[in-house]
Amino acid sequence: MNLWFRLIWLLLTSPFRPKLKPLADPSLLDFRVWPHDLDTSLHMNNGRYWSLMDLGRTDLMLRTGLWRAVLRHRWVPVVNAGMIRFRRELRPFRPFRIETVILCWTESWLVIQHRVLSRASDGSEIVAAHALVRAALYDRAGRAYVPVARLMAEIGTAQASPLPGPEVEAFLASEDAMRESATLASDRKVESTFRINPMR
Repeated sequence: MNLWFRLIWLLLTSPFRPKLKPLADPSLLDFRVWPHDLDTSLHMNNGRYWSLMDLGRTDLMLRTGLWRAVLRHRWVPVVNAGMIRFRRELRPFRPFRIETVILCWTESWLVIQHRVLSRASDGSEIVAAHALVRAALYDRAGRAYVPVARLMAEIGTAQASPLPGPEVEAFLASEDAMRESATLASDRKVESTFRINPMR
């Protein structure tokens, strides 16, 4: 339920926050660790990071104006793959910030980086968690992912994708390997089922 309150807060405050330059400016959202964010170790639950990162992507969509096209065409935001590295724990009542930025893109997919940022006792910045996700918008009517070029047209920009960094290349290569592994496992299961129950 607490995420609903945070989402409502985001929707209500978004019109009063600066607009973001499409595919360039990061979203920055400030939060605090509340008791309902904790796990049994009394620090922020691992799953909560992913949920709050959803709000970062929502903020990007709202403050770049992309939400208008999403509602008009009834597109659905989807995440195809994600990877996260936890670096520091977040204890109760600690303030933190989620930074969300688009790193690069293909014809259909955006690679988005999330960083969970906090402060040390000396005021220096701490990266508590770092995540990469591969996201897109899905057109249910057309049963296809919306081309990134069309997204750009909807928000009035036309940029070439920056070159992916080594961490992005490794992330995408890992996702491709997992997909191939799942496909092979599925094929082996079908083959095994066929051998046990051959068609008559």
